[in-house]
Amino acid sequence: MGAKTLTCLACARLNRVPEDKLGKGAKCGVCGAALLPGKPVDVDPAILQKAVQNDDLPLVADFWAPWCGPCRAMAPEFASAAKALAGKARLVKLDTQAHPSAGARYRIRGIPTLVAFERGKEKKRQAGAMPQARIVSWLRS
Repeated sequence: MGAKTLTCLACARLNRVPEDKLGKGAKCGVCGAALLPGKPVDVDPAILQKAVQNDDLPLVADFWAPWCGPCRAMAPEFASAAKALAGKARLVKLDTQAHPSAGARYRIRGIPTLVAFERGKEKKRQAGAMPQARIVSWLRS
């Protein structure tokens, strides 16, 4: 059984996690933060970039802003999708108002926009608010 590399979303350190421990509360070896918290984690552009480049699990970023009504409406659906995908993907949120350069870097034209990354590359993206079931099926397809 192999191990997966995961970037700590709190301290940005790389961690090797045995596959059989992915669903069992794996924690960062440096800061102790949960590596698979089962809920979306707010990240900054530097942590997002490091996780995109290094993580072995799919990573889904929700690009949003606090003033965006559809973003706020989708937040509980995104959180529910994070629970449904626990151990299979990590879901993160990046506030494009607080980090406008990230919106430009990832070519975000409208929000909310979900971008799925796998092994350093963008695999797919979807603009607009979606319910939990559609987020999960979109990622799995």
